[in-house]
Order: sequence, then structure tokens, then C-alpha cells
Amino acid sequence: MAQSYENAGVNLEAGYEVVRRIKQHVNSTKRKGSMGGIGSFGGMFDLASLNIKEPILVSGTDGVGTKLKIAFAMDKHDTIGIDAVAMCVNDVLAQGAEPLFFLDYVAVGHNVPEKIEAIVAGVAEGCRQAGCALVGGETAEMPGMYAHGEYDIAGYTTGVVERSQLIDGTKVAVGDVLVGIASTGVHSNGFSLVRKIVADSGHQYQDCIEELGGNSLGETLLTPTRIYVKQVLEVIRNCNVHGISHITGGGFDENIPRILQKGQGIEVKEGSWEILPIFHLLEKWGKVPHREMFNIFNMGIGMVIALPADEAPKAISILEKWGEKASIIGRVTAEEGVKIL
Repeated sequence: MAQSYENAGVNLEAGYEVVRRIKQHVNSTKRKGSMGGIGSFGGMFDLASLNIKEPILVSGTDGVGTKLKIAFAMDKHDTIGIDAVAMCVNDVLAQGAEPLFFLDYVAVGHNVPEKIEAIVAGVAEGCRQAGCALVGGETAEMPGMYAHGEYDIAGYTTGVVERSQLIDGTKVAVGDVLVGIASTGVHSNGFSLVRKIVADSGHQYQDCIEELGGNSLGETLLTPTRIYVKQVLEVIRNCNVHGISHITGGGFDENIPRILQKGQGIEVKEGSWEILPIFHLLEKWGKVPHREMFNIFNMGIGMVIALPADEAPKAISILEKWGEKASIIGRVTAEEGVKIL
């Protein structure tokens, strides 16, 4: 036992226990192409096993931002890992890529194996939802870096797509419709404002709110980011998809134009989908201008697919088969900018 290191605040034995605890969760994410297990210096994946002729690798990395502060306040850590996976895999999905593997990084001030296991169990659940393998990661114990009970988490994923099937927005055309897929809530963006609104309102995260169906504010805000991988990949395989936008930080205004060409814009028709109650509360409590809400939050739409109008019914049918709420929420126009009608 490294007593000197423990005297400095690092418990190696706790680290070993974390590895023992998370092995079952890691093993549950194995998929075709997976190689080895945890314990190696690097995660491995056999790309040749997928028989892709012209593979394009698409990578993404992200964290979950200050949503972690809600997890600390609620002492609930089993879903934050899903958010970490979702933020990465939904991004590479926007290029048409299938996520293959994922790595996580968890940094703590003090290693509590039970808490780390809960976090990694959430990561594994996210990987299972996305169909990707959890091939490695790092748990770093860093005394003095984090307040008691706090930690940070980040993730990285790599996906693959055939060169001929890469979705980069170059096919998006004026007249394409926008199919919006419902979000599960605030997802993992805008939480610096969320936290300020809640603090200024005088509410506590443990408060049960009538407008939220009697659920606590904290539980509602911790609802995991929706992972759209399997259902959208089926849409891609069966429909002529021109562009995909993951609605994250910056809401509609920042994210949908990322798939457009010069001279193109979008019109979005409010009322063509459900704006979830949590957004109405945040707007009311924070006195946020209604139009500004669309430039901050996803407002109930987590992903947008641009495709020809005659392809939309098929796409919506596929998504509904997967249990998603989807609808035509707007269209691509010949006037630059984002209009919310």
C-alpha cells in the first residue's frame, strides 16, 4: 500500500476497487469490433471487421457543463454519464456516422468507489443506447482541485461512415423541410442560466413543482439527454437525408444554420411541436424574452433532420416506430437567418 501517496490524499486501493466495480458495466457495452478490455494502456477497436469500403472516421468530445452542479445538489450520479455519452455521439451522428467506441474521463477530489461506479454505470447505459463500446477511460483523483463531493466528467467518441454517405449539409436545398425530434428536457446546455434562474426564484432543486407533474425541479433538470443514434441511423438508411443538426448550446439560432449553405435560412413554426413545461417555467421565472429562449435552449427539440418534403412522412414514421415524437417544424428558405413564426 502506498502510504505516502495516501497521506497526500490519493487512495490507490480505492482506485483499484473502482476498476473492479466498473468491469461489469464496461463488458456490457461490447459490440462487433470490440477488442480487449479495461486495463490496457489504450482502447482498441477492429475497424476492418465492419467491412466498410471507404471509411471516414468522425470524432467528437464534450462534457456536460454545469449540469453537474444539479447532480451534486441532488446527490444523484447515475444518469450524468448518459449525458456525457449523448453529447458526443449525437454530434458525430449529425455527420451520418455510427458511433463505434467511447472513452470517459472522470476527475474527482476524493475517490468514492460507489459514486464512481454510479457515474460509469451511466456511461455504460449511454453506450448501450448508442450501440458503441466503452473501450477505456481514466479516473483521476486530484486532492485540492475540487470541492468536497464534486467531480468533472468528459467523454470522447469515434464513429464511422462510408465516404459516399457522409452528411455534411452540402445537399441541403431551399424547400427542404425540417423534421424535429423531441428532446427529453433541457438536455446538457444552458445550465449556467438555469442555475441563476432557480437561485433568483427562491426555489430549491428538491421542490416538487405542480407544472412539472409534481416531480421535483432537480429530477426534471437531471433528465438525461436523449440519445438519437439507432433511430436516426435507420432514417439515414431509408431516407434521402440532406442535413442533421444536434440542438445544443446556442439553441436553434446557432445550430440549425450550421447545416445550411450561403444564402439559405430557415423558418420554424412554433406550435408544430410541444414546448416542454420546464421551458415555460424557466422563461417565466427568469423573465427571459420568448424569442431569446430559442437562442439558448433546445425548447423541446433535440435534433433536426433536413430532407425533401416527400421524404418527411417516411422519416417521421420510422422515428415514431422507435417511440420518438417527431414532426415537421419548419423549412429551408432562400433568406438567410432564423425566423421563428
